[in-house]
Amino acid sequence: MKIVVDAFGGDNAPLEIIKGSVDAHNEFGYDIILTGDENKIKECAKENNIDISAMEIVHTEDVISMHDSPRSILREHKDSSLGLGMQLLAEGRGDGFVTAGSTGAYVLAAHKVIGEIPGLKKAATAAVMPNDEGKFLMMDCGANLTCTPEVLHQFAIMGVAYMKSVFGVENPRVALANIGVEESKGTDVLREAYKLMSEQDYNFVGNIEVRDIPFGGADVVVCEGFTGNVILKMYEGVAAALLGNIKNIFKTNAKTKLGYLCIKSEMGDFKKKMDYKVYGGAPLMGIAKPVAKAHGSSDAKAFKYAIKQIADYAEGGAIDIIAEAVKE
Repeated sequence: MKIVVDAFGGDNAPLEIIKGSVDAHNEFGYDIILTGDENKIKECAKENNIDISAMEIVHTEDVISMHDSPRSILREHKDSSLGLGMQLLAEGRGDGFVTAGSTGAYVLAAHKVIGEIPGLKKAATAAVMPNDEGKFLMMDCGANLTCTPEVLHQFAIMGVAYMKSVFGVENPRVALANIGVEESKGTDVLREAYKLMSEQDYNFVGNIEVRDIPFGGADVVVCEGFTGNVILKMYEGVAAALLGNIKNIFKTNAKTKLGYLCIKSEMGDFKKKMDYKVYGGAPLMGIAKPVAKAHGSSDAKAFKYAIKQIADYAEGGAIDIIAEAVKE
């Protein structure tokens, strides 16, 4: 399995990207191609005592920044570390691609350089998130601000394929994010989507209120991109605030510190359970080859798991399953 990595995308590039890529190679055995300035990559690795001898580097000095127009990825920045990575994937040089760079440029390049699965109406950003039952897939998380009922139905198809092929969930439960569980709740689009999804052969369990998502009940949560992005960021913020407050409570005095020592193992398990970094990034599902966007602030751990996630997506064959399901 060979993964192409944009070494200069994200807030912590190239150091954390290099570290995460090396960790993914050492721990999971993936071959890695780094795209970016070869001299800077080697200099960074040398300064931080990182062995990158197993890494292939495809050189380019250009980088598309968060301040550049996303459309520039098709013209003046088409050979940037992000653009070149997409080109290598399109040419078959790798099995998947990961970046922590500009979301707009990444989405545009994925559509224009790689292309969509035939028969698919819209691609969707899919994020795996933790819940009380383990994990769930939420889509869309930002690629599409508005969706038709038919598009939401296709999101469900893609989500089911992902959960089956990547995580082995036999009969994934699909829910529609809404303001109430009743069929009559929500906008016209959501009501029509509820009716359409109820008629399908996947396991549609109805509407789910946002407050119930962390407790489980669904393996795939479907929504349009605006709602999904709001849920995603609120989810991450509340988790960080909760863990931070718990940590401060245990640091209050000698008694609370002693209490922490008594449940240190259990707290470690809880932290791991709620750690979104172990899911790394978000694949753009509906694109004809596996591509994923890691968080812009990804550290080495998050990026390592973003690489693992896209490798699992590629190995699971979800793209072929989706292509068959939406074939016209």
